[in-house]
Amino acid sequence: MEIERLHTNDRMSQAVIHGNTVYLAGQVAQNAPGAGAGEQTRAILDQIDDLLAQAGTDKSKALTATIWLCDMDDFDEVNKVWDAWAGGGGAPCRAAVQSPRLAAPQFTVEIGLIAAR
Repeated sequence: MEIERLHTNDRMSQAVIHGNTVYLAGQVAQNAPGAGAGEQTRAILDQIDDLLAQAGTDKSKALTATIWLCDMDDFDEVNKVWDAWAGGGGAPCRAAVQSPRLAAPQFTVEIGLIAAR
């Protein structure tokens, strides 16, 4: 079975497609570094929408997501943005965990997602 990779460099791919499954790398808010958790979440979900579209799918086919937060005190703020994005009865399975550090200090939220195609 063929494996397709999107936005690949020597370290990683932003998306990998295998069969009818799309695996996204953990996404950070490239367009909102240093912003609040809600704004970072919104920027990340926009990136996820874009990557899913490039892979030939969309958020309605999301299967599972993992959210990493530097501070669980941001959980409610992140959920407000997430709920608006994932609402409508098609939300994926999800976990949210605290991680004391992400890839760079300006990022306080990271989201990884797997979707069907």
